[in-house]
Amino acid sequence: MGHLDHATFGWLTPVLSYAMACTGAALGLRCTVRALDATGRSRRNWLITAASAIGTGIWTMHFVAMLGFGVTGTDIRFDVPLTLLSLLVAVGVVGVGVFAVGYGRDRIRALLIGGATTGVGVASMHYMGMAALHLHGRITYDPLYVALSVLIAVVAATAALWAALNVHAPVAGVAASLVMGAAVTSMHYTGMLAVRVDVVPSTAPLAGVTVMQFIFPLAVGLGSYLFITSAFVALSPTAAERAAYASAGLLTEPDERAVDVAPPGFRTRGGTVKTAGVPGGS
Repeated sequence: MGHLDHATFGWLTPVLSYAMACTGAALGLRCTVRALDATGRSRRNWLITAASAIGTGIWTMHFVAMLGFGVTGTDIRFDVPLTLLSLLVAVGVVGVGVFAVGYGRDRIRALLIGGATTGVGVASMHYMGMAALHLHGRITYDPLYVALSVLIAVVAATAALWAALNVHAPVAGVAASLVMGAAVTSMHYTGMLAVRVDVVPSTAPLAGVTVMQFIFPLAVGLGSYLFITSAFVALSPTAAERAAYASAGLLTEPDERAVDVAPPGFRTRGGTVKTAGVPGGS
C-alpha cells in the first residue's frame, strides 16, 4: 500500500481550505438571511447566491486540501469533466437545501429534509472528486470512515441551515460560520482517512491534468469569486436599511412652496410646510 500524505505543504493547505469553507459558509448564511427577509424574485436571487456561495466554498475547500495530497510511488492526475461535475453537484445539492428552507412552510420538516439532502450531496461531491483522481494503483475505502464522513456532512449541513433560520446577529453569524467551516473541513479529512491506495508501479502516462495545471487556477478563481461576492453582500443594504432610506426620503422630499420660507425640503408627513413667523407656520 502506498504511503498517503495529506499535507505535503505542511499546514498551508489545511488552513487555506478551512478559510475557504468559513468564507463560503459566512457568505451563504448571510445571503440566506437576506432571502428570508425578501419576497418574489429578490428572495429567489438571494437563495441562488447563497447556494453558489456555500457550494463553491465547500468545493474550493475540498480541492485546496487536495493540493496537499500525495501518494508515494505514483503521480496524480485529475479528470477535468468529472471535477467540474463535482462542482455543479456541490452547488446543486446546496441549492436544494437552501430553497427548501427559503420556501418551506413547515420549517422543522424543511430543515431536516434540506439538511439530509445537502449533507448527502456534499459527501457525494467529495467522493466524486476523489473518483476524478487518476494514479498508478487502486483506491479503496474504509466503510466505517465513509459512513462517519457522511454523518458529519449531514450534521454540518443541518446546522448551517438551522443557523440561517435562527442566527441574525453579525457576531453570532461569524461564530456559526467558523463552526460550519470546521465541520465541513472535518468531513473532508475524515473521508480522506477512509482512503487506501494499493500502488501498482508503472511507467505508462496518466490521463488527466496535474493539480497545478487545473485545480489550482480554478480554486483561485472561485476563491476570488467568494471574496468579491462577500464585498457586494456587505455593501448591499438590508431590507431594514432600505425601509429606513425610503422613510427618510419621504420626510425630506423637497417642497417648492417652502423654498423662500423654510429650510429646503423641510416638511411634515401630512405635506404641510412648517415655517417660523409666517401664517400657517409654527
